[in-house]
Amino acid sequence: MIDEERLKRYFLDLVQIDSVSRAERAIAQRLARDLEALGIPVVMDDAGSATGADAGNLIARIDGNVPGARPLFLSAHMDTVAPGNGVRPVVEGDIVRTDGTTVLGADDKSGVAIIMEVLRTLKAHELPHGPLDIVFSICEERGLLGAKALDVSRLRARDGLVLDCDDPHVLFTQGPAANHMRWRIIGVEAHAGVAPERGISALQVAAEAIAQMKLGRIDTETTANLGTIQGGTATNIIPNLVEVHGEARSRSVEKLEAQTAHMTACFEEAAARHRLTVDGQTLQARVETSVERAYDLLNVPDDAPIVRLVLQAAATPGTTIETRATGGGCDANVYNGKGLRIANLGTGMRDIHTVKEAIDLQDMSRCARVVLELVQINAQDQE
Repeated sequence: MIDEERLKRYFLDLVQIDSVSRAERAIAQRLARDLEALGIPVVMDDAGSATGADAGNLIARIDGNVPGARPLFLSAHMDTVAPGNGVRPVVEGDIVRTDGTTVLGADDKSGVAIIMEVLRTLKAHELPHGPLDIVFSICEERGLLGAKALDVSRLRARDGLVLDCDDPHVLFTQGPAANHMRWRIIGVEAHAGVAPERGISALQVAAEAIAQMKLGRIDTETTANLGTIQGGTATNIIPNLVEVHGEARSRSVEKLEAQTAHMTACFEEAAARHRLTVDGQTLQARVETSVERAYDLLNVPDDAPIVRLVLQAAATPGTTIETRATGGGCDANVYNGKGLRIANLGTGMRDIHTVKEAIDLQDMSRCARVVLELVQINAQDQE
């Protein structure tokens, strides 16, 4: 019943609407009009003011036509990464790719298009379904900010799906929590040629710390990375300030906290080794540390209702789907941290965040059929 040609046309329309993070108003307005044309009430929340975006999350609530059916949550994000303006999709058979100058925006307009096609199919064929809560979020690519700003008390559903990963045969049910970290290493500036002994190089402190740090793949559940280093003003000045930004991720909160503590200890121990006395005054390098929980664990048990529904729905269209863990984060992490049980289903996007991004339309259609079947099976579950 999924109209593959309609899904294709709609997806191609969406990817040509500019919607890089914090500039989602145009696509939000288009989706709001399309939802209202289906008779679906939609509101925009105030996440835009919280995130600095020109639009908020779109929230649509659809009443069920099966009394007592369990509410279901479906979500995808509207924003794309840069370069994402002026997308000119190239269609080669079932493959849609970029022209090589921009991303395609299948991340995550494929998810958006699939949800909209499911809603159109439900209405056109008067198919059975329970209450549906739809969220099209903003600023996912800027740290899951739209999901973080969403007030989940506005939702009826507590189980559901985010459509925002690549492999259409995978349901991601396990994912890491992540800490974002910033260290400010403070030294003592001095003339590098005239009086270097009167200075403490913040850059040298940082280098010693990094040399002792465990980074990359720590174990099967844990990773760590330093992403940016900034500091110094000129080659003839001992740098008195260096700022390092990094992250740690783990599917074990205990391991995450241990890795975070290790990285901070490396900076603190390096700073403690750098001390000097100038004009009778003792000077010491020091470190200021900031740690922010970027997102919580994605941890949906294999016996959770949403997992059962996906696997059952996939069997009907003849699609094989397996549960898997991921090292990435998405809106589903945030929603689970807010008390929902949300898994992440693949749509077929590939080479995301690059100008080689592409998607197979058959993968999109396959995902749409699974979601449509899931909605109907869910209607049989009575609360």
